[in-house]
Amino acid sequence: MSSIEDPSDGLRVTPPKTWAAGVPAVAHALEYSLSQTSPRRTALTLLNINQAEGIDCPGCAWPEPAPGKRHMNEYCENGAKHINDEATSRRVTRSFFREHSIAELDGRSDYWLNQQGRLTEPMVKRPGATHYEPIGWDEALGLLARELQRLDSPDEALFYVSGRLNNEAAFLLQLFARAYGTNNLPDCSNMCHESSGFAMQETLGTGKGSVSLDDIHNADLVFVVGQNPGTNHPRMLSALEETKRNGGQVVAVNTLPEAGLMRFRNPQKARGTVGRGTPIADQFLHIRAGGDLALFQALNRMLLEAEDAAPGTVLDHDFIRTRTTGFAGFAEHARKVSWDDVLKATGLSREEIRQVHDRVLAGKKIIVCWAMGLTQHKHGVPTIREVINFLMLRGNIGRPGAGVCPVRGHSNVQGDRTMGVWEQMPQEFLDALEREFGFTPPARHGLDAVNGIRAMHEGRAKLFVGVAGNFVRATPDSAVTEEAMRKCTLTAHISTKLNRSHTVCGDTALILPTLGRSDRDVQATGEQFITVEDSMSEVHASRGKLPPASPRLLSEVAIISRLARLTLGDEPSIPWEEFETDYGTVRDRISRVVPGFEDFNARVAVPGGFRLTNPVNEGVFPTPSGKAVFTRNEFTMPHVPEGHLLLQTLRSHDQWNTVWYAPNDRYRGIHDARRVVLVNPADLEALGIADRDQVDLVSVWHDGKERRAEGFRVVSYPASRGSAAAYYPETNVLVPLDSVADISNCPTSKGVLIRLETAGAARSEERGAPWGE
Repeated sequence: MSSIEDPSDGLRVTPPKTWAAGVPAVAHALEYSLSQTSPRRTALTLLNINQAEGIDCPGCAWPEPAPGKRHMNEYCENGAKHINDEATSRRVTRSFFREHSIAELDGRSDYWLNQQGRLTEPMVKRPGATHYEPIGWDEALGLLARELQRLDSPDEALFYVSGRLNNEAAFLLQLFARAYGTNNLPDCSNMCHESSGFAMQETLGTGKGSVSLDDIHNADLVFVVGQNPGTNHPRMLSALEETKRNGGQVVAVNTLPEAGLMRFRNPQKARGTVGRGTPIADQFLHIRAGGDLALFQALNRMLLEAEDAAPGTVLDHDFIRTRTTGFAGFAEHARKVSWDDVLKATGLSREEIRQVHDRVLAGKKIIVCWAMGLTQHKHGVPTIREVINFLMLRGNIGRPGAGVCPVRGHSNVQGDRTMGVWEQMPQEFLDALEREFGFTPPARHGLDAVNGIRAMHEGRAKLFVGVAGNFVRATPDSAVTEEAMRKCTLTAHISTKLNRSHTVCGDTALILPTLGRSDRDVQATGEQFITVEDSMSEVHASRGKLPPASPRLLSEVAIISRLARLTLGDEPSIPWEEFETDYGTVRDRISRVVPGFEDFNARVAVPGGFRLTNPVNEGVFPTPSGKAVFTRNEFTMPHVPEGHLLLQTLRSHDQWNTVWYAPNDRYRGIHDARRVVLVNPADLEALGIADRDQVDLVSVWHDGKERRAEGFRVVSYPASRGSAAAYYPETNVLVPLDSVADISNCPTSKGVLIRLETAGAARSEERGAPWGE
């Protein structure tokens, strides 16, 4: 039996930190790393992570400085934890699965499952079985291939991808899915930055950010909106530190005060280890949840009025006239924004907004960075369109030190999209596949994550293949998602470690263990490397340095290539075996299919790789009009009835995506507990609830179905009024499957209407309408 047990749950609360990183971050990173593996392996991973000839961090997608400018320790606390969590010396063997039934594993925590270690050989749960059992690779992939062949339609299969997947494997997976006959390629972006992609594609003609690290360093003003870099993208703080040292300013917009945006003690610099570090945010806007649209509408109105007062001095008329369309309609609409609406939606004072306006007028180069705090709202797409309106008014698009910066949260999530992992790839991409491989890809759009869950639940999708990630715990409406997965005839997961998705099974279930980012990958033609694309469109190589966790592991490229060969046979004629043995041949094909990857092998061989050209930075906007588009976005805000709160789900500091490493969130002062809900003290008083009371969180949605997360402790915390915050994946159960952003279909995990029920309270049947006009 495993000696790993869950940490005890004994909530302890300390004052929130007012700075991030420093020596404690180094100590915590080393403590966790050495709990997982040996000092030698820890040194090997940490000295190679994010180096030009080393391992790309499997954590976030923040870019590295150019080769020659990188620190020898080019990683953050969470990156060190993440790489050594993968490089752990613990192993999950066949004896583990003999000892633990699937039902028992299903009752274990995410922490416990992850801490068991690396998977070592393929496993199968056969229909009616209570345990997983070993299975050989040929039999496992043959079983999966036969089930795919038996489906009545290719559209009954789903191929899900998490951001950890490398470019080569992602390209092959989408190639296989489309050769098989479906565009059902849901991915983790469906649940995070989908709103960004739709908003930017409509307005700028590209779904990618336009800025580089140099732009961040040299900006006059950087907005950090709905984002907590101290926990989710810690190396971003180093970039913001450079912004400040170069004379730039930072405005933080968030529902919670976050330590990393107050002060940063860079552990790579003396001033960060023995000094006080660098103050980051020059101004903090403690905004109400969902109030960001109103904030940028107010700023845009103020810019128009400033131009009225001093014609020719505020707006970039040349940019607006020559590079954009829709300005007149936008301006007419923006002037009608009501200050009463703005102040109600944001919870800010008019003076606070005026101060930001003054900073905007003083800055000639402005960047707006954002993350889930914008995208995971019902009005996420209009909010981001309004941000782009704001930048375009003063020409802050497509020039140095300015632009849009959606900060991606997973290592290669942007690269997977570039490689074609999207259910709605444009026809130009499909045509390029046809020219290169000689088959006609399906044109009908496939299913995204939310629609994929709905299709499984309704029996329209029957087979699920997950490549990396933890689909069951990453998705909304946990009970519905689990019911949907259990209705499948077969579920298969290509994984490095055990997670909850392996315990929520179809009739037949497969665990297909794969190499990690840190493992050496040796194929018939020799040692291979893979490539990734970061959040700023830099493409570079990653080379594993450790012996594989087991001799029975296959790479993701190998698994996909073998499965495709078994499923498709020789029709169409695609050289899957060649792809498996030499990844350079995959990159050759990518170079002829994916724009910007011409001469891929030669360019990625250069240390540091290359940056993909963003057309926006060339003055090109690939919209139907050929110009950037101003948009009219109707004012809206969440409606929170009396006695309710708007919940945002979030990560703790000791967490990466759905996996937590310890029950602590030390920057927020939460220790030894995860089932906590952070609520403003004034809201607690109004609700008649005391600090540390035990409550159930009850989601309020118009379908009348009760969604409840039980046994949470209330913590009085400086959250913005009317909001609450609690950790996912424990609170994903509260996010209704149908509660999605308009246009993008992204789950609204930052805008969940809830009520708090104290222990023993009668369960109210009242239901509030979650949205007003």
